[in-house]
Amino acid sequence: MDCYLVSTEVMHPKREDLSLVTFRRGHSCKGETACSELSREKETMQNSSSSDLTYMVRQVAHPLTGEDTDYDTLMDCIGDARVVLLGEATHGTHEFYQTRAQITSRLIREKGFSAVAVEADWPDAYRVSRYVWGISDDETGEEALSGFKRFPVWMWRNIDVLAFVEWLRGHNERLPEGRRHVGFYGLDLYSLYTSIEAVISYLEKVDPQAAQRARSRYRCFDHFGEDSQSYGYAAEFGLSKPCTDEVIKQLVELQRQRDEYTKRDERLAEDEFFYAEQNARLVKNAEIYYRSMFQDRVSSWNVRDQHMAETLGELIAYLERQGARTKVVVWEHNSHVGNARATSMGQQGELNVGQLVRERYGNEAVLIGFSTYSGTVTAAADWDAPYERKRIRPALARSYEKLFHETGLEMGQRDFFVLLRGNQMASSALLGPRLERAIGVIYLPQTERISHYFDARLPEQFDALIHLDETLAVEPLDRTALWESGEVPETYPFAV
Repeated sequence: MDCYLVSTEVMHPKREDLSLVTFRRGHSCKGETACSELSREKETMQNSSSSDLTYMVRQVAHPLTGEDTDYDTLMDCIGDARVVLLGEATHGTHEFYQTRAQITSRLIREKGFSAVAVEADWPDAYRVSRYVWGISDDETGEEALSGFKRFPVWMWRNIDVLAFVEWLRGHNERLPEGRRHVGFYGLDLYSLYTSIEAVISYLEKVDPQAAQRARSRYRCFDHFGEDSQSYGYAAEFGLSKPCTDEVIKQLVELQRQRDEYTKRDERLAEDEFFYAEQNARLVKNAEIYYRSMFQDRVSSWNVRDQHMAETLGELIAYLERQGARTKVVVWEHNSHVGNARATSMGQQGELNVGQLVRERYGNEAVLIGFSTYSGTVTAAADWDAPYERKRIRPALARSYEKLFHETGLEMGQRDFFVLLRGNQMASSALLGPRLERAIGVIYLPQTERISHYFDARLPEQFDALIHLDETLAVEPLDRTALWESGEVPETYPFAV
């Protein structure tokens, strides 16, 4: 097994978590000879110049060859972790979705993970859960994904997510009777009005009078035509009374009725109540979020990531009340998954899901990032603009992506992963800070450096990094002529 040997040395004494042990690949460190070898290698690393970085990365890189065993070492090092966060460097890359699905299916089959929590809205993802549980009116996975209607629709309505959803349904169908089915859950908070409708719809079935009270409380949002940002603007600048008290009262009242609403139908009633409760919690947090949008970027970012971390914690607590120890895999962008404290964004006051999960679960959480050097990506030029198949520019000098590209060229294997947690050689080579690229739902290659790069210290940000050098745009289920045509080359019309 190609993993690491445990050393008593602590790598980063200034870090909050000093319990991490260091490892070295390919050695057993039995006896003085092997340990002396490690000492000599450490001295060599300290004396290395920047030109030796690619050599050092090659020593710790695990090539990806397309074999079923590619991620065996990663699975071994995940061990018995209860939360595994799988990132992505863009919101529109086929290989990122495909690889996350591959790793997730192994976590479910081999390590008993029972939930997939994604950067999507709670009600839309719960519709998918009902489909994979076999209790939905939707006849196909594509139908189950039709709840994803708002921008950026391609993030979850794409062929890779569809394939995973169909696999997950098949997996659940094959489980022995009595085993809890794996669910698909959303962590995000953009579904203010959809969640309001879900709360009222639930209450109409279990307590019509409570539904009337909820409708009355939520009526304060009615003046804005389901435009959440208009509400946030009006409430923040005193043009309209905030709905803060009403949404809190609604959540509290619902929670007080938990026992009454769940005493019948047992598991199904509990699931439906939890779904409604989370929607009420989402409305409360979304109300804060849309007002914070008109304060500063840090405030709104933090509200959103705190909500996602809170939702994850509530999900784990709920599933554990059902019995067995719960393990969850999370799919979100690198900017949410990596520990914000290791980035320039964290220095500006931003926190994120990765940081909050690390603080709560310690080494029982594994943070895995992704990167790419070039290729194509599905993204838009502006918020709510049509999605396109854009070309990703080759990564900038002084970036991790450029370093990994050069490493891949030298080793003759362009795709690989690096284990970072406790790996002294990888940490020495990659500590940085260096530039790291993040492409979200909007990609602006004309302002690439300003719009898409930030400084990071990779070994403190992630526990492992998967580099896929040249990647393709994820294929939307709803393909358009604009997406099909792709981006016009920069040399147009001269074709040179």
